[in-house]
Amino acid sequence: MANRSFKPYTPSRRQMTMSDFAELTTARPHKALTVGLRKSGGRNNTGTVMVRHIGGGHKRCYRVVDFKREKLGVPGKVVTIEYDPNRSARIALIAYADGEKRYILHPVGLKVGDTVMSGPQAEIRIGNAMPLSSIPEGTFIHNLELIPGRGAQMVRSAGAQAQLMGKDGSYAHVKLPSGEIRLVLSRCMATIGQVSNLEHEAVVYGNAGRTRHLGRKPTVRGMAMNPVDHPLGGGRGKSKGGNHPQSPWGQLAKGLRTRNKKKGWGWMRIQDRRKNTQAAA
Repeated sequence: MANRSFKPYTPSRRQMTMSDFAELTTARPHKALTVGLRKSGGRNNTGTVMVRHIGGGHKRCYRVVDFKREKLGVPGKVVTIEYDPNRSARIALIAYADGEKRYILHPVGLKVGDTVMSGPQAEIRIGNAMPLSSIPEGTFIHNLELIPGRGAQMVRSAGAQAQLMGKDGSYAHVKLPSGEIRLVLSRCMATIGQVSNLEHEAVVYGNAGRTRHLGRKPTVRGMAMNPVDHPLGGGRGKSKGGNHPQSPWGQLAKGLRTRNKKKGWGWMRIQDRRKNTQAAA
């Protein structure tokens, strides 16, 4: 699994790279696990643009991925490894012993024909899912739940992995990919291994067209705007102005803490991702 480059028959092709898709075993998704996906263009139900730079892009079908891994005690065999246009990771189609098929995130090292299982009694093996209380300390994990039964919300992107550092009563200490160490309930499910498609971060799009295929519209620099449009705009010629990087609405772009203090999750952070010190309670 690596990225491939091209002969530079155009200037954009010189730097362009893309995945070789060598690990994929089929080009078509399992139709029963796909649903239609409508584009929002970054707009809400009233038509107001809520998120800029979203629009266009190639048509997609959404693959229904099992983030809960709730087929406890039922073995499943890996049937195919597939591309998912809706996420950076690859997905694997699992055929369970009871006849049901589901998609899961594909971890590194899981091959077609391998068997996976969920539940406290599952083996410590790549692709198996179990509560943190059943996983040995030091194990690398992904597809991690924050709230038991809700389904995985963390460590789901390509190449991501967290590490189980220790256990303390009903909580486990987990080191996230950002470097943050936080408490997670031991009843939360996690999957053994690292998410696949490790070379995703090294892909160079090379030209604007590939970016538009992903549904990303061009981004104009604030410095290139007028003062009425952006806090960094205006000036005589090209001038920095000395302002801190910020959004068009004045919110600082670097270093501003945006977590909601009223939700009370701060005590679950043991080590902050910005520095190697204890997080504030």
